[in-house]
Amino acid sequence: MRTREATEIPASLESAYSECIAIARLHYENFSVASRLMPRDMLPHVAAIYTYCRGVDDLGDEAEGDRLALLDEWATQLEQCYSGSPTEPRFLALQHTISAFDIERQPFLDLIEANRMDQVNKRYETYEDVLHYCRHSANPVGDLYLTLIGKNDPERRALSDATCTALQFANFWQDVKRDYAMGRIYLPLEDMRRFGYTEEELARGESTSAFRDLMAFQVERTRRLFEEGLPLVDTLDGIFKLHVKLFTLGGLRVLDAIQRQNYDVLSKRPTVTRARKTWLLAKTWLGMKLTRQI
Repeated sequence: MRTREATEIPASLESAYSECIAIARLHYENFSVASRLMPRDMLPHVAAIYTYCRGVDDLGDEAEGDRLALLDEWATQLEQCYSGSPTEPRFLALQHTISAFDIERQPFLDLIEANRMDQVNKRYETYEDVLHYCRHSANPVGDLYLTLIGKNDPERRALSDATCTALQFANFWQDVKRDYAMGRIYLPLEDMRRFGYTEEELARGESTSAFRDLMAFQVERTRRLFEEGLPLVDTLDGIFKLHVKLFTLGGLRVLDAIQRQNYDVLSKRPTVTRARKTWLLAKTWLGMKLTRQI
């Protein structure tokens, strides 16, 4: 539940929050798009959460050295937010946001665990195995967002989980080539066998008919997940309704881009251009404004 403290940021924390906002805007384009429609008093708290989420992912994907040790250090800094006095600006801001919104540890810990998994698990045998990964890597982000807006009940959380997992899948299918270059395959191995596509072919970047059939199957499966989570939109109000609708539409546009390439994500990475994102934002905002949903 949002508290009075959440709307009043002490002067001593202003620089920490400002650093979070600057980091998010500088490095993460999607934050810049979303922040245009963010209530001013919510922006610092969203930035604190956002920089945490992206920061732990960056450790798991890009950090040099012992990534597991670095993730352990990140977990230690997180613990200071609950039972200590963090000194690093991102965690100082996060501690205040955690206190203001009474946020539990588990979503933050799950995100760390997902990045630990990435250092150990390079292949996923079944669809359920990939879902298990998403429960740690994607769903906690929706959990945190719902907590910030005071809507984190079990029914909404289940819908959010479907949407967040679908968004993670859309990213996986968009980045099959990039992930393989990092040593990872998120396509369930059982599905690869079912469609007759081998890792050796993936290593050679071969976009065969079997590969395109495999990707078409994953795209349609992901569309169904988006449809499953879509009712979440109508349980929300105002700008938060718009945010969740844009998350869903953005993910669906990625799937559309994959389909337009005849499911060949190996020859060219499918993307949604910045102009397209801006047009989608404007169109969705105008449509909801005209129907008085915001």
